[in-house]
Amino acid sequence: MNNATDVSVAPWTLMGQSAAVRFTLTAEADPGLMPRLVQPFARRDLTPDSFECSRNGDALRVVITMAAMPAEMVHLVEGNLRQTVGVTSVICRREITGSVRRRAA
Repeated sequence: MNNATDVSVAPWTLMGQSAAVRFTLTAEADPGLMPRLVQPFARRDLTPDSFECSRNGDALRVVITMAAMPAEMVHLVEGNLRQTVGVTSVICRREITGSVRRRAA
């Protein structure tokens, strides 16, 4: 049963799948923040569908959305956004489109 070729233990893959994603961030109000937030997308050749920012005192609320982002990149971009200087929280809402399948062993 613990054989690596056993289909029941084959790992799942998101390769080739898309995700509708919405990142909601809170951050310190800083003029240099916007380019730092776009960078994780740009380095992966991704263009967000929308980028909304509003200021409330010393804090910013930023919402970045993509209707079809490669699913295997969502956690990478989320991690980069969490590590961005000035970001205090990140909420990632995603919906995988298509079906998730097992990777061939």
